[in-house]
Amino acid sequence: MDGNLVKFQFGSNLIEKFTPEVVAHAEVAHGAEAHADHTDYFIEKMREVGIFSETHWPSPDLVFNHFPGFGIFDFHGMHLPLIFVSLMTLILILSSVTMVLGVEAGQRMDKKAVGKWMFWTIIGGFAFLSCQAWEWVQFIGAGSLMDSNPFGPSTFAALFFGVTGFHGFHVFSGVVLNIIIYINVLRGTYEKRGHYEMVEKVGLYWHFVDLVWVFVFTFFYLI
Repeated sequence: MDGNLVKFQFGSNLIEKFTPEVVAHAEVAHGAEAHADHTDYFIEKMREVGIFSETHWPSPDLVFNHFPGFGIFDFHGMHLPLIFVSLMTLILILSSVTMVLGVEAGQRMDKKAVGKWMFWTIIGGFAFLSCQAWEWVQFIGAGSLMDSNPFGPSTFAALFFGVTGFHGFHVFSGVVLNIIIYINVLRGTYEKRGHYEMVEKVGLYWHFVDLVWVFVFTFFYLI
């Protein structure tokens, strides 16, 4: 019995000594397996996103490569991917610059300069809306509507008209506000008030509209 007791105590000591290490190794192994499972899950989801993009979201280089005067998709073998959309983006960015200059002129109480920069901001807004209208005409002429799309599933066309139309409405609203501000500047309304605070407020809205377009351009046209 004493010998069995010694063996039992020896075995107990071994268990106490090595059990924490075994548990630790088991936890590490389980963590590695869990990490591997998460990685595989992430890769699988990315693969699904890629498949969805290929089947539901046409390549922007193949869709947005038209330009006024160069035909719809090809002009003597010339392809112009995203050039027109980039021009639209540049127009909005420049209109933000003119708005900043108008606000700065208002802080200096320079009526003439405020009117000049507000005028160019309005021109930029109309130019952008004209570009967007031309783009819509091209898509509609190619047979792309809310419920039909020659470039792929109708979901793409619905999103295109929905997103760009919603943003275009806000640009149009901003142009209307800018025109009202411009008329008040010419009438000397803000000169009489002693400040051009309304120019700054409308300027914030205009910058917001421009910022939203940057996201639309990045996540809708580029990706």
